[in-house]
Amino acid sequence: MTAPISESWTRIENWLAEHAPATYAALGPPADPAVIAALERVIGRPLLKPLTMSLLRHDGLLDWRFSLLPGSYTLLSAREISTEWHSLGEYFDRSTADERGEEDVDYDFMRIGSSGILYGHPQLIPIARDTCGGRLVLDHRPEIDRGRIHKTDAVEGVSRQSHEMWTSLPVLMEVIARSLETNQPLNDYMPVVDEEQRLHWDYIPLRSDRT
Repeated sequence: MTAPISESWTRIENWLAEHAPATYAALGPPADPAVIAALERVIGRPLLKPLTMSLLRHDGLLDWRFSLLPGSYTLLSAREISTEWHSLGEYFDRSTADERGEEDVDYDFMRIGSSGILYGHPQLIPIARDTCGGRLVLDHRPEIDRGRIHKTDAVEGVSRQSHEMWTSLPVLMEVIARSLETNQPLNDYMPVVDEEQRLHWDYIPLRSDRT
């Protein structure tokens, strides 16, 4: 059974405070509930409960140079989620208009990925980004992948990852906590702390078929 996200956050915080204090100091304060409510009005739907609980624990990271998630992803604040959602939505809107014959679309910036989900779908809510423009999105659609985390970028579109860590946000945070505490790799990523006491995830491919 997956641990509550609050419990996983406590484990992660305790580990960071002892082993990577610079990253611990970069954790954002709790989000203002009014800002979360404003975000829900913007996207037109309630956030899934685990995302709300995570934002109420830490409203993203204070510095984009710090990454908490494997793959060097930085958690977004509620305001950043709103901005990123608008950005991704522009691509979806262009595609919809193109299907109606209203305008041309630059398909170099709007793709359908291996999952068949349109890049920029309004019910894919961005929760993290990397320095290369990739994002993690939390699936809010009422189908089978509801609550699942997908990777997105403008070239590959939306990619559905097979590893258990992407099953849900609570699962992701629990396996991160376990990897930190045991100093064991998570999928193909190994947690390391640099000389500036920041957490990094080194890519160490263990098997070629892992995603």
